[in-house]
Amino acid sequence: MSRAFGFAVIASLCTSAPAFAQSMPGMDHGSMPGMKMPAAKPVAKPRNPAASKAQAKPVNRAPDKASASPALKLGDRDGMDHASIPGMAMSGVATDQGTIPDMAKSGTDLSAGNAPAPAPPTDHYATRIFPAAEIERAHRQMMNDSGAQTFGFAMFNLAEYQPRRGQDGFRWEGEGWYGGDINRLTIKTEGEGRFAGKGSAGRLEEAEVQLLYSRAIDPYFNAQVGLRQDLGRGARRSYATVGFEGLAPYWFEVDGALFVSDQGDVLGRLAGYYDQRLTQRLILQPRIELNFAAQDVPASRIGAGLSTAEIGLRLRYEIQRQFAPYVGVSWQRKIGQTGRYAYVDGEDAISAGLVAGIRIWF
Repeated sequence: MSRAFGFAVIASLCTSAPAFAQSMPGMDHGSMPGMKMPAAKPVAKPRNPAASKAQAKPVNRAPDKASASPALKLGDRDGMDHASIPGMAMSGVATDQGTIPDMAKSGTDLSAGNAPAPAPPTDHYATRIFPAAEIERAHRQMMNDSGAQTFGFAMFNLAEYQPRRGQDGFRWEGEGWYGGDINRLTIKTEGEGRFAGKGSAGRLEEAEVQLLYSRAIDPYFNAQVGLRQDLGRGARRSYATVGFEGLAPYWFEVDGALFVSDQGDVLGRLAGYYDQRLTQRLILQPRIELNFAAQDVPASRIGAGLSTAEIGLRLRYEIQRQFAPYVGVSWQRKIGQTGRYAYVDGEDAISAGLVAGIRIWF
């Protein structure tokens, strides 16, 4: 019983489909891709005249909702352009996606613009509910948590022992700062000396301290201005300082400064290093430092031009990120008039040797 009923339903659908397709005037289905219909067979005239009259008589039925809509009448189906309907573009027909509301370009598909950024909002809905003083306090706390904190940092990139022929030496180079992301108070120091040996006393040969105001000028560089004070052997002079430091492309740490003393002496310095990570804990650091002078400064034993050049290579092992012992080699040369000053003082113009020390920060 059920099988016979299923065959009857399938037969009725197959016979009603062509009639439904033919009931849409103005719809040439043969022109639609994949919708080419076979040629219709002529319909035979009915033999019973009464049946013909009944078929010609109009049937009373409820009006179609689609035909009742003023936006789409039944008669408008004739010659309808389906490609103009959003989302109804036919296969093989080029359509400008920019004209379709749902396919408008957005995000990275848009071309770069030059419009100014919108101003930050100054009114907050919470001020209608909570007291203004509480809202202001919460706003300051939010800004502080989002980048306005003050914190400090100190690091000795070099703190090393230098074995030398005749008398061993030591050297340091460090920096510390306190402040925020934009404005900081920075202190720099570096110098070198010799340990006490047999028949000789230890001495501090060169030393300096800089007190600087540092301000971020972009995400990678700081501009610095302040004072420098020389210590140790030679003239103890003070300098006005202007310089920069930051992270150059390819992760080079660079530092440069110009110094003008209270006697009118002009000095310059350019230094840089690079951390080549061999493993997660083993790092090789090449380093170079160049010092210049605009004129001879006999009291400080400095000659005009390129006065000193230093090249070093140090290999450190990070027991912790904050504490890393290292070994390496260092080569230094005093050039030009600076080298002649060293010769007069009984010193070598060129020095090279092994170094060992620690790199520490906190």
